[in-house]
Amino acid sequence: MRLLTGRRSKWAVLLVWAVLAMSVASLARHTNEITENNIAEFTPAGADSSRLRELLASESRSQDLPAVVVYVRDSGITPADRARAEHDLPRLPQVPSADGKALLVVRPIDGADDKAAYDTLTAIRNQVGQDAPDGLKIVVTGPAAFYVDGADAFLNADLTLLLVTLAAVAVFLLLIYRSPVLWLIPLLAAGLATGVSQGLLYLLVKQTDLVVTSLSLGILTALVFGAGTDYALLLIARYREELRRETDRHLAMATALRATLPVLVASAATVLLGASCLLVVDMRSTASLGPVAAIGVVCAFAAMTTLLPALLLVFGRWVFWPLVPRVGSMERRGLWSRLGALIGRRPRAVWAVTALALAALCAGLAGARIGIPGTEAYTSPPESIAGQLLLSEHFPGGMSAPIEMIAESGQADRIASTPGVAQIISATPYGERTRFRVAPADPPESERAERTVLRLREIPGALVGGQTAQQLDIGLTHRRDLRTVIPLALLVILIVLVVLLRSVLAPLLLAGSVVLSFGSALGAGWLVFDRLLGFPALGLDAILLGFVFLVALGVDYNIFLIHRIREEAGRTGDHRLGVLGGLARTGPVITGAGLVLAATFTALTVLPLVWAVEFGLIVAAGVLIDTFLVRSVLVPALLLDVGERVWWPWRGAAASAGSAAAGTSRPGVAAAPAPSTSGRPGQTTVPDKLG
Repeated sequence: MRLLTGRRSKWAVLLVWAVLAMSVASLARHTNEITENNIAEFTPAGADSSRLRELLASESRSQDLPAVVVYVRDSGITPADRARAEHDLPRLPQVPSADGKALLVVRPIDGADDKAAYDTLTAIRNQVGQDAPDGLKIVVTGPAAFYVDGADAFLNADLTLLLVTLAAVAVFLLLIYRSPVLWLIPLLAAGLATGVSQGLLYLLVKQTDLVVTSLSLGILTALVFGAGTDYALLLIARYREELRRETDRHLAMATALRATLPVLVASAATVLLGASCLLVVDMRSTASLGPVAAIGVVCAFAAMTTLLPALLLVFGRWVFWPLVPRVGSMERRGLWSRLGALIGRRPRAVWAVTALALAALCAGLAGARIGIPGTEAYTSPPESIAGQLLLSEHFPGGMSAPIEMIAESGQADRIASTPGVAQIISATPYGERTRFRVAPADPPESERAERTVLRLREIPGALVGGQTAQQLDIGLTHRRDLRTVIPLALLVILIVLVVLLRSVLAPLLLAGSVVLSFGSALGAGWLVFDRLLGFPALGLDAILLGFVFLVALGVDYNIFLIHRIREEAGRTGDHRLGVLGGLARTGPVITGAGLVLAATFTALTVLPLVWAVEFGLIVAAGVLIDTFLVRSVLVPALLLDVGERVWWPWRGAAASAGSAAAGTSRPGVAAAPAPSTSGRPGQTTVPDKLG
């Protein structure tokens, strides 16, 4: 530790980070160049819809991404309106509606080049939207418009998300530290860690086939700031304790870092391994979050265990002003001592009531709708959605996004007679088979349109794709991924806890508490989404990513708590006093960390996608529930009720581990006395000084 916290070596650490800032973090400005937001990244690679899209692209050497331009006049389309459509899109067939009030024109776009497709669709919108005659509504929808509107949802979102995250973290750090200077130090370290992580991600993408979406960058920002600030709060809290015992701040930092490093390693490993479980999913956009999160967590950990200590040492004690820790001073923790005393009186009743309250929140999921329709995927509907709804008023529901098929030519009659098919729009010979474009009778991505896709897939040899089929395949894949990732993530995290705690029962209790926390966050979230925000359903993406990140991050707080409980129990030789002392010691820092982490994920609500808003709020709600109920009440009550048996099968593991931790203290510093029960009856006070 002295290598990182020495009087001279701290300057070497700062020099290394300065080099990283200039060479790696400077590459962060190029991250938008490596993002891929095309359809292929957000659809399952092995699904029929993806296979058909790739087949059509390989045969035609392009990706057909049609734009559908709709002209609507409520009083009826006029010859002047048809002339306007011909002027806007010359030499393209015009398809009138049966009611005579609408006209549509399909403009093919090559989607092989993302930027070219984006620019072409934008140019079409600018062209057809100029000087529209009175009473004529012109909108652009179809697959190309859906792609562009999806890309626009993230355009400049990275900067907005970064600014909102910075503001949220800064506010909470000011409230936590009540210092005009101290809050800047962890914020600076987290900001540099974010820049380095983005720079490393840029280099990795350039050397591999890793796919990074704009959403991945947003989650990376939230994760680095959230996890990094958590690590900073834990280290600074311990550093403050040591400054009250040690005149030399370098020795104080070395002791603080030695005491917190094991728990920070375990915490980072838990998040890293939990996020790595996403590698097993089928969609590249989701699977890529595994390595993206790994890079973010590693950079956050490195910054908070090397850069942050060096910065704090350079600035000295005065950085805590006006609450500068002096040697021999005491820090009051009356609130957390009183809470521990209350829990300690009747721990079984406390954990039972808390578990029932969390179960009641889980019950909020009753009747929850799962799977967001494409037409309701945005918090504010873009032009493509509005155009599709307008189109469905005058044409068969699927005209804006027809079902794509490749089948035997002789299957045309069977296709046309399939229930749910409005008409065959076109039939083009395609090698030995025929490419059909089929308009379903129902709007794209509706449940009835999806059932039509399933019926068409029953035709022997048929390959069915298109927008509705893609949505169907995405939903099926997400459900399959949920069944795979959830048990895998739980198993990985359970193994980490068993190795860390050298126990079986304690990890089972902790893992169960985090699952209960996730269920309650999901239930509470659904009540908010349904009753207050009016969202159509819970997004499968939100459930999957919410589980992985909330469980991994939630276990962090339990690791922080249990590590300190083991240390306190080993120092006092008493399990009960260890639990109460650990709660009193970690209460303020973990509460602050929970508030900051919740704020960083709440920042994701600036994105205009319903499922992204749900994901951010589910994680934020889960973190707050875990902070104020699970970690502060449920887990301590369970540990007190079960007693030292919680460390089964290695009874006494807490004491031995705690003694070892206590033995690493600086030579010549006497151990503090055990916590005493003084003051009001039943209240436990934990002295500030530790050995």
